[in-house]
Amino acid sequence: MSDPTYTPPKVWTWEQPSGGQFANINRPVSGATHEKDRPVGKHPLQLYSLATPNGVKVTVMLEELLALGYKGAEYDAWLIKINEGDQFSSGFVEANPNSKIPALVDHSTETPTRVFESGSILLYLAEKFGEFLPKDPAKRTETLNWLFWQMGSAPYLGGGFGHFYAYAPEKYQYPIDRFAMEAKRQLDVLDKALAERPYIAGDDYTIADMAIFPWYGGMVLGRAYDAAEFLSVHEYKNLLAWAEKVDARPAVGRGRKVNRTWGEDHEQLPERHDAADLDAKVALDPAAE
Repeated sequence: MSDPTYTPPKVWTWEQPSGGQFANINRPVSGATHEKDRPVGKHPLQLYSLATPNGVKVTVMLEELLALGYKGAEYDAWLIKINEGDQFSSGFVEANPNSKIPALVDHSTETPTRVFESGSILLYLAEKFGEFLPKDPAKRTETLNWLFWQMGSAPYLGGGFGHFYAYAPEKYQYPIDRFAMEAKRQLDVLDKALAERPYIAGDDYTIADMAIFPWYGGMVLGRAYDAAEFLSVHEYKNLLAWAEKVDARPAVGRGRKVNRTWGEDHEQLPERHDAADLDAKVALDPAAE
């Protein structure tokens, strides 16, 4: 069946919710919808998030820093239930006026520093602790090239392909074909880059890997949109090998559990306020035995 023709009006108006599964959180205006204070825990870093790919980037980074012994990277991770509109509370909007997770507030600075957009948070933490971002100018630039590539590309993978393939209320061929083509092009970009080096930006594991893994690693490992077969991800052998290598890192396994509210019980840790919270989940994980 061909897609129905739609003639856009001269002036678009918001007449009804749209967006399928996420219709209740889509709206054409910004700002808070209700008053609610933002909770603050005991650690310097306060994270407000959910274990979507963008959220996982940051919890992986924090767990990697803790694994290196940086006690200043201890954090509280507060669950933001986006389907219930937590991101539109006044407290969250103060941390991120764009009402998207994740948002980080650093209370170790003289005046608390808010950081929003997942790529900005990764860069902020890398510069704060001096890790996972090369100091050599050429290597640093290559890392940032890939970090910003991911930030610019993922909306096509998630908001484009993921939306029309998995979440849209109707399935139409044109948008699915259009975004499947782009998703496969992006997978090919990564696969070819990883044919030449062990990590995304070179010889070392960096914030570029942490940014790209939750999206594209999750895709080729079969964790996103039930689309691995549809996109023939087995074709991208270099990308798959990299994804398996990153996935095996203990800090990645820990970070993937934080702010997660779905899956097996041992995979879920809705909120994290102490390292012991995660230790208990790791002990329950059959893969840890």
